[in-house]
Amino acid sequence: MPWYLYLALKQLFPTGRRFPFFTFISVMGVALGVALLVVVTSVMGGFGYEIRRMIVDTEGEIQIKSSGFITDSAEVLKKAKAVPGVVAATPYAAGAVMIEYHGKPAYPGMRGLDLATVEEVVQLSKYVRLGSLDDLDDDSVMLSSQLARSIGASLGSKIEVYSPLMIERFKSDEIFMPREVRVVGIVEIGHQQLDSSTVYCTIRLAQDLYGLGSSVHGINVRVREGQNEDAVAARLNTALPYGIRAFSWMDSFSDFLWVLQLEKNMIFFLLLFIVIVAGFSVASSLLISVVRKTREIGLLGALGGKSRQVAACFCFQGLIIGICGTALGLGLGFVALTFRNDFVLLVTKLTQRDEVLQRFYQFSQLPSHTAVNDIVLIVVSSVFISMLAGLLPAWRAARLKPVEALRSE
Repeated sequence: MPWYLYLALKQLFPTGRRFPFFTFISVMGVALGVALLVVVTSVMGGFGYEIRRMIVDTEGEIQIKSSGFITDSAEVLKKAKAVPGVVAATPYAAGAVMIEYHGKPAYPGMRGLDLATVEEVVQLSKYVRLGSLDDLDDDSVMLSSQLARSIGASLGSKIEVYSPLMIERFKSDEIFMPREVRVVGIVEIGHQQLDSSTVYCTIRLAQDLYGLGSSVHGINVRVREGQNEDAVAARLNTALPYGIRAFSWMDSFSDFLWVLQLEKNMIFFLLLFIVIVAGFSVASSLLISVVRKTREIGLLGALGGKSRQVAACFCFQGLIIGICGTALGLGLGFVALTFRNDFVLLVTKLTQRDEVLQRFYQFSQLPSHTAVNDIVLIVVSSVFISMLAGLLPAWRAARLKPVEALRSE
């Protein structure tokens, strides 16, 4: 081991003495900054990851849409399934409806499903909390959990469904009565918006409510694992008829995902200043150490130590502080992520705001997803900043002349 590295370690962790206060404060400053970066980037990444998971689970990786209706859905399905990379496809009908139960109205979105193919693309059955998808027919519906709770409906309840087609019929002096259906299931996905405003029914019932005939609004597509969604969507667009386009889930939600990524990057940039402030603290402490040990530095030069070796001693101190602080910060960050929901639950109960998280952030629990790229960026940034913090003290120590340093009081 080079003598300057050994001396750097001894100055930070002297043998036979208590843990130095300077080393403790410097390491903890870097650690707290790293821990905060890990927690925030993981939580922000969790929002994006959960949104991606729910989009894919409820709509598939790709959606095929038209400017109007897709009239020949069977032919479009046949062409879509023949495209390399496509595993399965299922048609759907979607729109807004009004439902009423015992005088309590609600205005959810309707999702008409093809029961013969929906499970090949959309994994809806794993989100069914009460009832079964097998019980769904043309005279029944499944409600999202909070929607059912808001109107007081449960399994076996009979609700009335009003569609926009009623308005069109009224214009023609026709009477179009609401459709009475039975609730056969309760669905809970874990996203506030989806769980509070969605009605699931058969595609035939949705077509009747909207007067679509045999037409559909779109087709959901499941992509083979390992395939790129954008590449498969491009192949679909070359095979589909004119006027019908395929969009990957990233294209459909590109604006929202861009805003989410922008928020994550801005928060990372702002929180990085905590590590920078910790770096200034390390630099000032090392500068004080240089001033206090001026004679010792002069003695090292008199014994044959070169200027770059003396400078390396202080550079290594900044590097060691950065490595130790980063390692401790990663540990603190992952521990905080493990107990994040317990902490949030405690805060919401103390402030009596139990429903704030669901209302504003649309999730029943605080999500977390730690990306390897984010951790690498945090580690590299914190270690680099700490190493830079040691450059100024190292430069100051390297400029000291041995004779003048030894005569210093």
